[in-house]
Amino acid sequence: MISPKRLALISAMATGVQVGAAIFASRLAVADLGPTALAMLRYGIGAMILLPIAAVMGTLRVRRHDLLPIAFLGIGQFGILIALLNFALLHLSAARVALVFATLPILTMLVAASLGRETLSLRKTLGILVTLVGVAAALWDGLVEGGGAMPWLGVGATLASALVGAVCSIFYGPYVRRYSPVKISALAMTFSVVFLLCLTPLDPPPGGLSGAAGAPWGAVLFVGASSGLGYVMWTFALKELPATDVTIFMCLSPVTATALDALILGRPPGPGLLVGLVAVASGLYLALRSTDPLAPAVGSVLTPPKDR
Repeated sequence: MISPKRLALISAMATGVQVGAAIFASRLAVADLGPTALAMLRYGIGAMILLPIAAVMGTLRVRRHDLLPIAFLGIGQFGILIALLNFALLHLSAARVALVFATLPILTMLVAASLGRETLSLRKTLGILVTLVGVAAALWDGLVEGGGAMPWLGVGATLASALVGAVCSIFYGPYVRRYSPVKISALAMTFSVVFLLCLTPLDPPPGGLSGAAGAPWGAVLFVGASSGLGYVMWTFALKELPATDVTIFMCLSPVTATALDALILGRPPGPGLLVGLVAVASGLYLALRSTDPLAPAVGSVLTPPKDR
């Protein structure tokens, strides 16, 4: 039987891949819908899938004093974070935004350590830095392309979005341990949809819901459904593992998106993709092996356990 920690590691890994696939699919629809409208539909579809499942599994009721924090976490994770990333894309190339956002695990580790939730580890820090180098190698072609006229605004917005993601990842812990990941995911997504619906009119033309008729709905449905499942896996991983060990798997998302560009759209991969994959895998192994309580779980994922 798979242990909870091993399953959490697999869930975090799968979420990193899912986010990359969603990024790839989102590129097919964002021109028709706009970034905010697409995000609203993405999490709206996810919430519509998760709410009935949560209702079947048990009541959606939560303690009154927990409702507001869950709402803020959902709005932060899906609303504010997305808005900051979309603003960053006005001033930086997508590859540069992905690289700066890959600092998420570093920021998570620093915030968690400052709050006394985790302890700083030199080996884990080195592992995270190696994954960052791997992401840079995989995205090298996009990094050498020009960006917007005010790149530091883009860098600042991306760092702010990563900080929001780090804080949310840390503070989800008590709630995913008190309630089921499905319930927390459904409620957080529902609150975020209301917030994003208010922001949708701010999308620049020709995007917005007026472009829904021409949108590739297959891609939209995939992004929404996979995001619902992905967020359940993400919150389950946060329930079992330190936030830093979960967020480090987000380094898989830009690498996955780049690989799908090459495989599905026929865009030739840059020479750094293979180097990046090796560096990311090495960094993940180094970072996750640095925590003694998780060493058996990590080892059991990377190598099959011996018969006893």
